[in-house]
Amino acid sequence: MIATIIGLIFLLIILGVIVWAGQQLLALIPLGEPFATIIRILGVVLVVIIVVYVMIILLGIAGINVKIPSMN
Repeated sequence: MIATIIGLIFLLIILGVIVWAGQQLLALIPLGEPFATIIRILGVVLVVIIVVYVMIILLGIAGINVKIPSMN
């Protein structure tokens, strides 16, 4: 269980650095305001989906089964 918590902390640190770097690189690209906001929002949504998916996997490794909701 402690390994899972440490894994989650490392995951959040790594993804935080990736999000920060992406925002810094986005500031260098001259985009119009609506497009920059749309790209920033899509990036955050993508990172959140990845974090949730990896957390489900790590919790499964720790023995906590999380059901993934289905559309059926």
